[in-house]
Amino acid sequence: MKNILNREVPFNPFNGVHPIEPQSFPVTKHNTNTDKLHSNLSDVLNLLDLKDGSVVSFHHHLRNGDDVMNRVMLEISKMGIKNITLVASSIFEVHQPLVQLIKDKTITKIITAYVAGPVAQAISEGECQEICLIHSHGYRAHMIASKEVEIDVAFIGAPCASELGDCSGSEGPSACGSLGYAVADAMYSKKVVVLSDYIQEPQHIQIKKEWVDYVVKVDRLGDPKGIVSGTTTITKDPVGLQISKMTLKVMEATGLLKNGFSFQTGAGGISLAVAKDVLTYCQEHKIKGSFISGGITGYQVDLLEAEIFEKIMDVQCFDLKAVKSMHENPKHHRISADEYAGPSNPDNVVNKLDIVILGATEIDLDFNVNVTTGSDGTLMGGSGGHCDTAAGAKFTIIVSKLVSSRISVVVDKVLTVTTPYESIDALITDRGIAIHPRHQELIEHLQKNTKLPLKTITELYEIALSLTGKPEPIQFEEEVVALSLYRDGTVLDVIKMVKNE
Repeated sequence: MKNILNREVPFNPFNGVHPIEPQSFPVTKHNTNTDKLHSNLSDVLNLLDLKDGSVVSFHHHLRNGDDVMNRVMLEISKMGIKNITLVASSIFEVHQPLVQLIKDKTITKIITAYVAGPVAQAISEGECQEICLIHSHGYRAHMIASKEVEIDVAFIGAPCASELGDCSGSEGPSACGSLGYAVADAMYSKKVVVLSDYIQEPQHIQIKKEWVDYVVKVDRLGDPKGIVSGTTTITKDPVGLQISKMTLKVMEATGLLKNGFSFQTGAGGISLAVAKDVLTYCQEHKIKGSFISGGITGYQVDLLEAEIFEKIMDVQCFDLKAVKSMHENPKHHRISADEYAGPSNPDNVVNKLDIVILGATEIDLDFNVNVTTGSDGTLMGGSGGHCDTAAGAKFTIIVSKLVSSRISVVVDKVLTVTTPYESIDALITDRGIAIHPRHQELIEHLQKNTKLPLKTITELYEIALSLTGKPEPIQFEEEVVALSLYRDGTVLDVIKMVKNE
C-alpha cells in the first residue's frame, strides 16, 4: 500500500521559532590520572571544591532502585553546602529523602526529564525555591553538551567500573543495562565521579575512563529489582487488548508496516500488548523490521530474538530480561541520549522512526498531550522521550482507555502541554479512534476498508462527558513552580503551584 500520511519527518511544530541547528560538541577532557580509586565518598567530596550554588547531576538507570542520588546528596548536605542545582535525568519515589534537602535549601532548583513521588509533590506545593525545568531526554543531552547548563560534578552509578573509570551498565550484581542518559554528563561535566559496587574491567564499555576523575567503591548502588518500576507487563484487561488490536489495524493502514520499518513503544500495558501483536503480525506476513528503540523491556527482546527486527537501539532498560539481552546479544546496542534523541544530532534515532506508540494522561481537542501533571494538577511525570519520539516518528499513536477511574483521557484543554498537537497523529481508545484531521486520505481509507469505530476527537470527548460528567476546573495559586520545555528548549507551558485547601 502506498504511504498515505500527511506528515514530513523530522517535524518541527515551531517552524524554526527556536531551532537547534545540527552540530557536534567537542570533548576536550582527557584524564590520564592513574590514581582514581577511593573507598570513601566523603574523602572524594572534599576533593571536589563543591560550594554554594554548585550544579550536580545524576542519571536514573537504576530507576526506583537507585541509592546513589540519595547517598551523595545527603553527604553534600552534611557539608553545609546550599543552593544546589540538581540536574537529574529522572526522579522517582525512592528519592523521598531529597524532600528535606529541598525544604532546607540544600537543593533550590531541579532540572529533570521526569519527576514522580514525594519530590514531585514538594515541587507542586512550592517548596523548591527556584522554578524547576521539566524537559525531554533529547534536550537534556543537548543542554549539557552545549553548556546551556554547566555541570560542576556528575555522579555516575556504574554497575561495573574499572579502577580507572571505564564503565558498563550491563555487568555486575547491580546491572541495569544501558547507561545512555549518563554519557553526556560524563563527557561534558567539569568533574566526574563514578560510584560502583563492582570494580572489574568491563567487557562492554559505555563510559570511558578518559572522562572520569574519581572512582568510589561502595557497598551497593541500590536494588536492581527497582529497575522494574511502573507498568512493564502486557495488559490482561480485555479492553486494553481490544485497543491493541485496533492499533495494529491502524498501523497496517498507514502503509508503514512493511519490510525495513522501525518501531518504538512505551512500557505501559497496552503499548506492550501492541508490541506482542506486532510480533504475531510480522511472523504471519513475513515482515522484518530494521530496529526497535527507546527504553527496552523483555517484550522488545522477544521481537529481536524472533528475528522480527535486525537490532535494538537501547538508551535504557526497563526490566532485567532486557539487561541480560544487552549483555549477551551483539544485536542489542547501547546508545547515548544524544544518539537516541539529541535535537542537534542529525543522525539521531528518533528521527528515523516510522511508528511510535505512546500513552497520555490527557489529550485535548487540539491533540495536545499531557504526561507531566495528573488530573489534580500535581507533577507526576514528564516528557522523558515522549515529545522527542512523537516529533521524530512518521506516525505517532496515543493509546488509552477513554475513561479510567471516572476520569476522561480526552479533555477540552490539557492542564500541561508536554507534546504539542502537531506531533500527534491518532488517538485509539476502547470507545473509538480519532485520527488527526490532517490525515484525510487515511481516514477515508479506514472508512472504506475497515469496520473500525472512527470518530472525531470531539465525539470522543462528548462520549466521555456522558460517562463522567464535566469535572470542576482545577484551582491553582499564581506562583509558577516549573516550566514544561520542548525538545529545543522552547517553553511549552507553565506549571503552577497546586492550590492550598
